[in-house]
Amino acid sequence: MRFLLDAEQREFARSLDAMLSTADTPAVARAWAAGDHAPGRAVWGRLADAGVFALAVPEEYEGAGLLPVEVAVAFVELGRHAVPGPVVETVAAGALLARLAELGEAAPAKRLLAPLATGETLATLALTEGRPFALDADAATVRLTAADGELRLAAGHARVERSLDPARRLARLGRGELLASGPSVAEASRCAADWAALATAAQALGVGLALLDRTVAYVKQRTQFGTPIGGFQAVKHRLADVLIGLEFARPLLYGAALTLRTADVAAAKAAAGEASYAAARAALQLHGAIGYTAENDLSLWLTKARALRTAWGSPAECRRLVLAGGSGGV
Repeated sequence: MRFLLDAEQREFARSLDAMLSTADTPAVARAWAAGDHAPGRAVWGRLADAGVFALAVPEEYEGAGLLPVEVAVAFVELGRHAVPGPVVETVAAGALLARLAELGEAAPAKRLLAPLATGETLATLALTEGRPFALDADAATVRLTAADGELRLAAGHARVERSLDPARRLARLGRGELLASGPSVAEASRCAADWAALATAAQALGVGLALLDRTVAYVKQRTQFGTPIGGFQAVKHRLADVLIGLEFARPLLYGAALTLRTADVAAAKAAAGEASYAAARAALQLHGAIGYTAENDLSLWLTKARALRTAWGSPAECRRLVLAGGSGGV
């Protein structure tokens, strides 16, 4: 089976790449890590105008429909450009609310979905069974928690802490207002977890591709003994291994987007996370001492690769789901 994007999907990726290339996303990520959300919100608005956050929202709530392949396409580009913020969580929140509406709990969707689709609000989401922390709760305007069969809208959050990626800020959410309860919340949470894992896998793939591109450009310029190190056989083999890992993850990602089966999503998440992390390790080694410095923009992708590897399902968790045949959410 071949997983090839159609012309419209490829153009969507190119348009996002062009837009983000002019947005100085490294500066945006550094500002976000420092607590200045204004540049990030400006980028958020442009992404919303491009329809990114409408891709997991039904049309009756001002969305584009449930389009997981397009979500994967978009999030590869967000990863390429190290876009900060709860982008994955906003899409997952949209999927959760949409699934709740399908199951007969339409009130939360009517209240919250349209502003998510249009980019008016930023959402974060904590599925607190095993994952109690919410990403960027200090920047989000909608903070959702789902646990013990209850979906709640939290009014606040605990002290913000940084993760491995300084642009990813974590916090515990309070209980807040009850929006829905019952078995439908658990089912919608599983759906949201699959969407979150899919988007995270796509983001990780984009991070890995950006790291590979930057490293290839660097080894063509750095010389030893009067020769670019990119000409050394060991360097070529190392980068070829990185490329193979990323290219193997790509069809798994788009295959998972077509089926949205938990096992398929878990396989894609494990492959993309490991491939991106391998790209980060190779990039760090081949950049030498400058790769260790926070001042170098490479660090923005290095730390993100490590954080995304375990976000919304560690490799071990994902492999267990694959072996189990997909029971449960990622």
